[in-house]
Amino acid sequence: MHIPENYLSPSTCAVMTAAMLPVWGYSIHKIKTEIPKSKMPLLGIGAAFSFLGMMFNVPLPGGTTGHAVGGTLIAILTGSPAAGCIAVSIALLIQALLFGDGGILAFGANCFNMAFILPYLGFFLYKLLLKKTGMRKLSAAIGSYIGINAAAFCAAVEYGIQPLYCPYPRSVSIPAMMIGHITLFGLAEIILTVVVLTFVEKVTPKALDAVPDKTAFKPLYILMAVLIVLTPLGLLATGTAWGEWGADEIAGLVSGGSQLGYTPSGMTNGFELSTLFPDYSMSGLPEWTGYILSAIVGVALLVIIFKIISSMMKEKVDFKKKAA
Repeated sequence: MHIPENYLSPSTCAVMTAAMLPVWGYSIHKIKTEIPKSKMPLLGIGAAFSFLGMMFNVPLPGGTTGHAVGGTLIAILTGSPAAGCIAVSIALLIQALLFGDGGILAFGANCFNMAFILPYLGFFLYKLLLKKTGMRKLSAAIGSYIGINAAAFCAAVEYGIQPLYCPYPRSVSIPAMMIGHITLFGLAEIILTVVVLTFVEKVTPKALDAVPDKTAFKPLYILMAVLIVLTPLGLLATGTAWGEWGADEIAGLVSGGSQLGYTPSGMTNGFELSTLFPDYSMSGLPEWTGYILSAIVGVALLVIIFKIISSMMKEKVDFKKKAA
């Protein structure tokens, strides 16, 4: 679901970034006023789970792949979709800058889909269903499933209105994107959300307290380390996610029985950023080793970033406890 560089026009990228500015502003304000300093490490942990979840590629018959995002999960753990928005946004920024996963110009669009639509809609549905049914995990599963599918639909529409960039119209982009997310990728989002939520409830429920104890996060760091070691499983999924092909391979794509046969002009003459660890690889190292080291770099940066943010915050004397 990461929109790469040169799949959207510069004007579309500008509009999507402008649309995210008030969302980021609102989300930062909500975090400042509603998330206590002691709970800030949970944002870094949630961002790390999101980062790792996006490294576990799931194969779909036909040669394409996809992944979970975890935006609704972060919102549930922190009690705030604003936290999900900022955590996923920072994870996406690190992916784009260091690993070339998602475009820099398309950063606003990717955040609109995965850091705005997904956590805000997913958490809203979770709260609504929890109130109606009282069933936490079922509500989380449905909220996360609909959230990621809504995000995928938005990405498909954005792809489908770029004739000089992404060559496929909405009649192709929407079904191509949605088939995978309605089936396996939506299921992956449910699994990530429910498994981590169950782990927290069973092993370290104090992490969900309004003012959690520092020791409550230790089991989550252990789980994070286990996931890092397991990330090479994401390499077993062969193929490229729909809409994430390189400019050098798009001309050879076959859709509807016919080869595309050309590279859109917007891609040919577009912007390109060289990254330190392209595609989560490291020069001179086996693919699986580079993947694990990339996971360590990404997770460490996210944890450190949120620790720095936490260190600059003042502890709130009085704040409202948000029901998870």
